[in-house]
Amino acid sequence: MSSHRGPLRKTSGNRLTAIMQVRNEAGRYLEQVLEELSEFVDDIVIVDDGSTDHTAQLCLSFAKVKKLVTLQSSLFNREWELRQTLWELAVSTNPDWLLSVDADEFYEESAKREMRRLIDQDVYDWVSFRLFDFWGGTTHYREDEHWNIHTKHTRTLVRYLPNFHYFFPKMDHHVPRLPLSYSVLPGFLTELRVKHYGWAISPEELRRKYSRYLELDPEGRWGSLEQYESILDEQPHLVEWQEEL
Repeated sequence: MSSHRGPLRKTSGNRLTAIMQVRNEAGRYLEQVLEELSEFVDDIVIVDDGSTDHTAQLCLSFAKVKKLVTLQSSLFNREWELRQTLWELAVSTNPDWLLSVDADEFYEESAKREMRRLIDQDVYDWVSFRLFDFWGGTTHYREDEHWNIHTKHTRTLVRYLPNFHYFFPKMDHHVPRLPLSYSVLPGFLTELRVKHYGWAISPEELRRKYSRYLELDPEGRWGSLEQYESILDEQPHLVEWQEEL
């Protein structure tokens, strides 16, 4: 019997696999993220980066979590290795399409509805979305010179091509979430939106996050020192979110 997968690019029947790296996310947004993902993806693959809470058990309570690996020691300070580990685990499942999701990201309803149409085609191999950084809560996003990722496109959905060369830049922090090699393949830029709640936290938590960034990257080698400083802005420019149903 042949083990041939069939055509590299299928126009129907594609499975969608969400991939995540998590660390001490219990009691935050992870449960809600997994509930939402379970509505519109087929499988979920997770690397738990040495959590010390019950993050792993929470993940395994969801039927669609097909693979979970817990690292005994955290790769937090070698992020490219963490990305690589998650990628290798994900592709070991022989996936069709991979959706890279953080433990505090939510796809808008219109984006969820479009997912099948985005993957059941043979024209492009990746899809980008508009990512919005919510700030101080879940009603407003931040928009200024340092916080404007939503004006650009972020590649989070990719077709897996088994014999393609994949690589991540060897960076300690701020590593692209998917292999850079996708940039040479044909892609599709959508206006569909993703809500990022990583900054939807209290002023005290913002200060702690600021301190952590400076500790990890005191010279701004992996990111921008100006952006780190802007975390402490007392009156950031916020825009009210309008959900597109």
